[in-house]
Amino acid sequence: MKNFLILFVVTCVCLLSTATSAQVSSELTPGYYVVVSAYAKSRENVAQNYVEVLRLKGLKAAYGFNSSRNLYFVYLSYFKDLRSSLQEMSRLRKQEEFKDAWVRVVPGEVLGPPPVVEQSHNQPTEKTTPSSTQPSSTQPSSTQPSTTPSNGNNAAAKEQNSESDTITVTDNPPIVQHEKMTLGNTEVFLSLYNGRNNRIVEGEVQVIDTERSRPITKVKGNEYLILPDPKSKSGQLTLVCEAFGYRRSQEEINYPLPLADTVKEHIDLMGTTIVINFDLVRYHRGDIVVLYNVYFFNDAALMLQESKYELNSLLELMKENSKYRIRLHGHTNGNYHGKIITMGEDKNFFSLEGSKSGTGSAKDLSFHRAEVIKQYLVANGIAADRIETKAWGGKRPLYDKRSANARKNVRVEVEIIED
Repeated sequence: MKNFLILFVVTCVCLLSTATSAQVSSELTPGYYVVVSAYAKSRENVAQNYVEVLRLKGLKAAYGFNSSRNLYFVYLSYFKDLRSSLQEMSRLRKQEEFKDAWVRVVPGEVLGPPPVVEQSHNQPTEKTTPSSTQPSSTQPSSTQPSTTPSNGNNAAAKEQNSESDTITVTDNPPIVQHEKMTLGNTEVFLSLYNGRNNRIVEGEVQVIDTERSRPITKVKGNEYLILPDPKSKSGQLTLVCEAFGYRRSQEEINYPLPLADTVKEHIDLMGTTIVINFDLVRYHRGDIVVLYNVYFFNDAALMLQESKYELNSLLELMKENSKYRIRLHGHTNGNYHGKIITMGEDKNFFSLEGSKSGTGSAKDLSFHRAEVIKQYLVANGIAADRIETKAWGGKRPLYDKRSANARKNVRVEVEIIED
């Protein structure tokens, strides 16, 4: 008996090892994933094993890596739209094992499901991928008898039907009085997307006390949260969505009666989750926006590494619409004359190594800063004739140069001159 148990354990371990060795993790593609677990980057093997456990239960489980979160996510379904994913999440949460299931949103243009992860040889040979058109096989099979009897039972069925001429009346199920949805218990999902090209957009939402015109907090989009209580008589909140590359979008929600707002076009109710939809629109001709998250070294036309995200958002904007033409406006804080550090021959946009040092005016510095952004875009495939530059030096400050916000005068603005 002891030898049998040892053999059984070894066999199980071998089967799991063989199965998981065939799995190749991949970056999650843009879309909506119904997730049941998440693991650190160093624990991919645990994610693999959990997927195999779920598959042995007959579920279409898979996993993938999400670089923005630096995590592996194990998921049961993939969808191209938020509504379907939230409906599937609500259904899964009714099962004790998956009561904490959630939807993980991966921003970007939604083109299709992620690559299939190979199944173990203990599973059916057919490859399966969670579908964007229907929930995964976590849906239990129906136990309701077929309405069309098989051929062998036709006679019995007819006899049964002839004997049951009366209709059985049963009591309605009891009405369940759910807890009132209030400011302190209502789950909200902030959905940021561009419906014109089916793209999930990364951005932030500022929550404002409408009655007092007072900002309360700022949160990430495509996430869940409990909205803060403005503690005002009206209970009304204004939600302002900001995402670089898109016009600012504003929506209202009225507490303490959020259900009254679900008749509005931009609000959906999914189970007990209120979904606030921000359908974002790209910039148009005449729009001017600040590259607030592009930072420069002191006295230099060279950018810090953390500038890459917003630069790449601008690059994405230019690639998405080949008709866009832009003008980059360079600004400084004050009008001085001094040292200016510019990019060297190695074309390193994000380091002082190999840079060149010279002197010039504030206007010269603002010109070089606008130019280095133009060069970055050109180096990444944007035609130079689609980009103009203009230097202002310190002529157009946003704040007094001695104020606490003077640093914000140092900026580059993007003006859309053709779309």
